[in-house]
Amino acid sequence: MRRGYDNRTALPNPWYIVAAVAYSASNKAEAVPQVFQYALQELSENQGAESERFMLAQKIREALFKSGLISGYPKAINSLKALHEVMPDELKERKIQRHVNASLAEHERVGMALWRSVYGETSDGVQKLLDDIYPDMGYFSRTIGYGFTYGYTDVLSALETSYTLVSALIAGDTPQQIFWHLNGARRGGASLDEVKAVRHISIEVATRCGISWSDGVPEVPEKLPEEQ
Repeated sequence: MRRGYDNRTALPNPWYIVAAVAYSASNKAEAVPQVFQYALQELSENQGAESERFMLAQKIREALFKSGLISGYPKAINSLKALHEVMPDELKERKIQRHVNASLAEHERVGMALWRSVYGETSDGVQKLLDDIYPDMGYFSRTIGYGFTYGYTDVLSALETSYTLVSALIAGDTPQQIFWHLNGARRGGASLDEVKAVRHISIEVATRCGISWSDGVPEVPEKLPEEQ
C-alpha cells in the first residue's frame, strides 16, 4: 500500500488506518496496538513532531470509532480499549471531539452533503433503497451515520473515512457495500492505484485473521458508473 502514497512521513500514508480497522473488524483487537506502535516508530524515525504523534493517535482512534457502525461497536470498543492500554499519556484524548450541541437538522444537512459526495449519481437510488426497506434506516444513515459519525472530518478527512469504511466492509464480507465504497473513495479523490492498495491491504490483514469470503472481494472498477 505504501507504494501508492507519499513516503516522507507516516501521516500522509494511510496504511495504518486501513490496517488497524481491518484488524478491528476481523475481531483481532490485540493487533491494533501493534499497528499503532509500528506507525509511531516509523514517525519517530522520520523525526515527526509531537503534533504529528498526537494526530497519528487521533486518526487511529477516530477510524476505529467510525468503523464501529460497520463492524459493530463491541469490536470498536475492544480495539479502542486495547489501544488505550498502550497509549502514552500525552497522546490520549480527554475531550469529546464532535459538535454535541448541533441539531439533528444540522447533522442531516452535513450527512446529505457527504452522502452525495460518496455516492455521486447513485445517491438518490441508494437513499430510496434504504427508505423503502425501512424508513428509520434511511433517516439514521443520512443523519447519524453520515452526519454525526462520518461527517465529522476534523481528524479523518472524507477520503480517509472512505478508506476506513472499505476496510471494515471487506472484513465483513459485504460485497454490495464494498462496491459502493470502492467507488466512493474514487469520488473522494483517490487514484485507481490508491484504492487498489486499500483493497489489497484490507484483504491481506483480514486473510491473516482467518476471514474468508463467500464470493470473493469486488475489484476496484476501472470507471465510475457516471463515467461509463
